[in-house]
Amino acid sequence: MNGLSTVLIVVGLFLLGGVYSFVKQGMGKSLVTLLSIGAAMCLVAGVLRLDYWN
Repeated sequence: MNGLSTVLIVVGLFLLGGVYSFVKQGMGKSLVTLLSIGAAMCLVAGVLRLDYWN
């Protein structure tokens, strides 16, 4: 199950990069908030799966 955890963590980091880019470009706050929530959920799910399965 480590593969899925790795994918979740990578997707979360990718979304965090998008958040950084959108904040730097001055995009709408709703889009930044939505991406931030998605990134946090992916990172937490990936870390919890790593912790649970190991």
